[in-house]
This record gives sequence, C-alpha cells and structure tokens, in this order.
Amino acid sequence: MNDLRALYPEITPYETGMVEVGGGHSLAYERVGTKGATPAVFLHGGPGGGISSGARRFFDPARYDVLLFDQRGCGGSTPHASLENNTTWDLVADIELLRRKVGVENWLVFGGSWGSTLALTYAQTHPERVSALILRGIYTVTKAEIDWYYQFGVSEMFPDKWEKFQAPIPEDERHDMVAAYRKRLTGADPVAQLEAAKAWTIWEGETITLLPDPELVADFSDGHYALAFARLENHYFTHGCWLEEGQLLRDAHRLAGIPGAIIHGRYDMPCPMATAWKLAKAWPDAAFHLIEGAGHSSGEAGIRDALIRATDRFADGPPARAGLAK
Repeated sequence: MNDLRALYPEITPYETGMVEVGGGHSLAYERVGTKGATPAVFLHGGPGGGISSGARRFFDPARYDVLLFDQRGCGGSTPHASLENNTTWDLVADIELLRRKVGVENWLVFGGSWGSTLALTYAQTHPERVSALILRGIYTVTKAEIDWYYQFGVSEMFPDKWEKFQAPIPEDERHDMVAAYRKRLTGADPVAQLEAAKAWTIWEGETITLLPDPELVADFSDGHYALAFARLENHYFTHGCWLEEGQLLRDAHRLAGIPGAIIHGRYDMPCPMATAWKLAKAWPDAAFHLIEGAGHSSGEAGIRDALIRATDRFADGPPARAGLAK
C-alpha cells in the first residue's frame, strides 16, 4: 500500500484582498499557487468556518491557481457574524462574482462538509462553470441530517459531550435544540449569546474527529471564531439552507458529465455516510472513496490522503466533458 500523502508545504498567497459583493458584505479572499495554472476555488465548511492556511496545502502550487475566500460574515469578511443578506443563494452568486474576477470560464470546485453542500448547489445551478468537483463529508441539509446531529443520533454516541451541548438550554426547550439555540444566538444578552456560541461550536469540535483532537477543540473554543460559526450555522440550518427538502440528491442528474471525487469517513458523525452513498449512486461520474478508520475532519490522515490524491488527479485539467455548454 502506498504511503499516505502529506499536505503540500506552507505557501504564501500571491494576492490577497477584499471584494464587495452587495448587501453590505465584503469578502476576504486570497489566491495561491501559480497564476494562470489550473483554476480552482476552495469552499470552506461551517457555515461560518472561514479559511485557514492549511486549506491552501491540499493543492500542488506548481499546477494550481486557487482562490480561497471567507464566506459572508466569517473569517476576515465583514461585517463579522452578520446574518443579514446571508443565504446559500447569496453565496452561490458570490462564487460566480469571484469566478468572473479571476477571469476563467470554469474551475475545479473543492468543498468539504458545508462546503460540499455549497459546492453541490453551485454545480447544480451552474454546471457549465464546474470543470470538476472534489467533495468531502457530504451534507445535503435534510431534516433527517439536521436532527441526527442536533436532536437525536450523535447524542447517543457522545452522551458526555451532548450533556455539555444541552447545558445552556432549559429542559422544556430541548425538544428543538436548533430553535432554542437560535433564541440565544440572536438575543440581546451578549453573555448568553457567547455562552451559546461556544457550546454550539465546541460540540462540533469534539465530535468531528474519530479520536479526540484537543488542539482542534481549542481553536473551536475561541470566542470570536465561535460567534460567527455558531450564529451562521444555526441561521442556515434554521432555514434548511434555503433548499427544498431533498433537493441536492433529487437534482444530482444536473452533475452529469462533471468528473469528481466523493471522499467520506466511515465514522463521520455530523454527516452520515448514507448520504454520501446515495450521492455516489446518483452521480456515477464521481469516484467514491470511503475512508475506513476516519471521522469527518479533513485533517484525518486517510481523508487528507484521498483529498490530495484527488487534487493531483485533476491538476492538469479534467478529461473532456460531454453534453455541457462551454
């Protein structure tokens, strides 16, 4: 068996900036790699997770020209933690604006977790703009998926962590944890808001890896980060991400002709593997990689390896696509 691939070396962006996208929002973006090489866009998770320097390192810098950006309301984008004019469809429009800014007809789209949701939505809306798709930790935002993570399911796997997640919520409100958290995350009490934000975010940080990762949990515990992460995730999931129930699997036929990779950990807690399995059945142009001994995080060795092998596979451009407008 081949050795597991490591991230590419640290790299400094060759361009950074802010771009106004309307609705009072400005997005922080960066470009890394070799200008004019195979174009790609990186879609981070959350919603509200923001990008990190490690995200740049999934791509061979000699063969890729990658745009990474903080989605509305998080990371270096402004205003911080804002819910106004912040929907899935706003983000789809933002990706198109950024594509035009880069000046390419289409590009490889790389997204994990919520980034996979956004990537699928973008690709199904603008298939002619997607040369290839690399998706990790598939999430389609059905009610069943939301309930599994925030109501009953993962609670049975992590009862100790679930107890801490429930702690800020009175017992008579625990029948709808997403709604109970929304009340606090959008309330006027800044102390209660921050307490809820940290509890929401730490729940995720403690359940996304197969084995505990204290450094990751520490990052998720930061108040500034948690406020955007929790408010935006809760806002999006409260509204079903403005998608129809089952829409992304229903419309998977729109991906026909787009080559891709689906990478999913067997023991992914936030995103049940069954969803990735269904997507693989509905999108035969994608290679399906089930990673044994892995959870949800892109930092886990088997998942990282599969992601880097996937970007390498498409680094010189995907095979010719049939049936899609150029």
